[in-house]
Amino acid sequence: MKNKQYCNSLTRYNRFITREVTIGNVAMGANNPIRIQSMTTTDTLDTQGTIAQTMRMVDSGCDYVRITAPSVKEAENLREIKAGLLKKGYNVPLIADIHFTPNAAELAAKIVEKVRVNPGNYADKKKFEEIEYTDASYNNELERIRTKFLPLVGICKEYGTAMRIGTNHGSLSDRILSRYGDTPLGMVESAMEFLRICEDESYHNIVLSMKASNTQVMVQAYRLLVQQMKAEGMNYPLHLGVTEAGEAEDGRIKSAVGIGTLLEDGLGDTVRVSLTEAPEAEAPVAKALVERYVNRGKHASIEAINTYAINPYEYNKRKTQAVVNIGGDNTPRIVSDFSLKKEITPAALFGVGYNYSVDLDKWTIKDQATDYIFVGNNTVEFEIPGTLGIIQNYEKWKLNRDKPRFYPFLNKNEYLNKLASKSEHLNFVYCVYEDLDKGFIDHIKNDLTAVLLIDTYNDHGMAEQRRLFVKLLNSDCKTPVILGRAYKNLSEEHLMLHSATDLGALLLDGLGDGVFIAAENCGGSQFINKTAFGILQATRTRISKTEYISCPSCGRTLFDLQETTAKIRKVTDHLKGVKIGIMGCIVNGPGEMADADYGYVGTGKGKITLYKEKEVVKRNVPEKSAVDELIELIKEHGDWVEKV
Repeated sequence: MKNKQYCNSLTRYNRFITREVTIGNVAMGANNPIRIQSMTTTDTLDTQGTIAQTMRMVDSGCDYVRITAPSVKEAENLREIKAGLLKKGYNVPLIADIHFTPNAAELAAKIVEKVRVNPGNYADKKKFEEIEYTDASYNNELERIRTKFLPLVGICKEYGTAMRIGTNHGSLSDRILSRYGDTPLGMVESAMEFLRICEDESYHNIVLSMKASNTQVMVQAYRLLVQQMKAEGMNYPLHLGVTEAGEAEDGRIKSAVGIGTLLEDGLGDTVRVSLTEAPEAEAPVAKALVERYVNRGKHASIEAINTYAINPYEYNKRKTQAVVNIGGDNTPRIVSDFSLKKEITPAALFGVGYNYSVDLDKWTIKDQATDYIFVGNNTVEFEIPGTLGIIQNYEKWKLNRDKPRFYPFLNKNEYLNKLASKSEHLNFVYCVYEDLDKGFIDHIKNDLTAVLLIDTYNDHGMAEQRRLFVKLLNSDCKTPVILGRAYKNLSEEHLMLHSATDLGALLLDGLGDGVFIAAENCGGSQFINKTAFGILQATRTRISKTEYISCPSCGRTLFDLQETTAKIRKVTDHLKGVKIGIMGCIVNGPGEMADADYGYVGTGKGKITLYKEKEVVKRNVPEKSAVDELIELIKEHGDWVEKV
């Protein structure tokens, strides 16, 4: 357990208490509230535009506002922006975002309340070169970094300026990549090298971040960071964020999966949700994520974990037996809730991916078609699509047991009743943590037809369901599990954020063979189905659509990111499983796109560079023809299909 303990408790919500960091008049860490922040998208030299946007961001809920300073010129203009805000009555702490330019950081640290530096590019240049290091030569590199970094540390100490050491998965230096690989461990060590220099200088006004567009990598890196800090007697505050999350539903779900997973375990002191939208749209989403934890500590108790079979620092799918198409090597399945519908007709299935043509008497099945529908006591009197299963309450199912792909839904007592007849193929057994006594586990682990559909009524439901999995793992029970969560009277946005957090946190640890979102008065079946598939996509456990790795706009962006993302999405959103990176500039672009199949990066005014994975394919493509060139590139590599 000791080496797996990255938080205070796996069963009791207990925030990891960090040291307090002073950022202007708004402190962070310790027992302060979890702070909200975002980043401007204006040109930093546009003083009035940046002031106006900053004011909108503060009004939307930001405690801090970050502004890019790519050169000394922009860093100097932070003085004017700060003065202009004060005249308007806005005393919000400002954060200078620095990449590549130590001289800009040193100037900004004398003006604003906090400076963000990226250890991947503060003292290193990225050329994607693999370098062989001896221990001696590596230590020489660390001394070089120390020499370059110490002036900034000294200025921050003198002026009382805070610093974020912000590692990005996409901009790890060649030195780190050569030594540690493209790994969460490399991300952690990249930050720790800089942090140890600060510690040597007795400078402690520091915040840390471990951002990635891959939610698995992001969560593992933060966990490893906490473990490493604890091992070295440190407890610095954590800034949480998923980079290049994207826009609309995808961006919200992906952010909730990554950020929410960490918040569930009490990690995080400030949150930034990165959306390819106006920055004032980000703070309300971050607030909605954070607000769930204000009173979370009052939840019902959950049995402590003594033996933890899960490795929280790498993804490993829980081994289960296959039951029909659930568990084993199958991708996670989607179960849709139709139990509250008054009538189920062929038209009712349209929202979950099935379109029936009366004239042709056939079904069209979409990529995001649900796998099962739970109908409760309802009846289904028509021929269902061949890829769909129907789940009925046990007593109702007994009247339909001879119909193909109709399966029973049983509670614990119904299941254990030896006189009860069950399906020969697949039985869904409902249970909560308290149901899992030894007798029940012994019975179900030997049943090759059983699938558990788990639920929770605990306010700290993710932790209770995780505890349920621990009990199954410790009993060597390989029964597949559908993750079930019930919600009521939520807005569509809150349903997305809550379910992505609750289910995503388990899926990222390889737990769960499917999801079942029961959402009463939270949106229509089409929206809920899209949300379920979005969660699986964001956790990378089931890919059902094109994935866009799209950065939020900022002052470095060289084209209209929102408009371009929408344009690219419009012509490529049918390319299932293809990952496309859309980056406003080269700061994180090539690195973050190491995880993408194709990349579209702004490299000059009106100029785009296209990538195939890490390799530059075309430079300085005129923006007006760049989307067409991207399509041609996809076609050349055999990943294009025509839209139906």
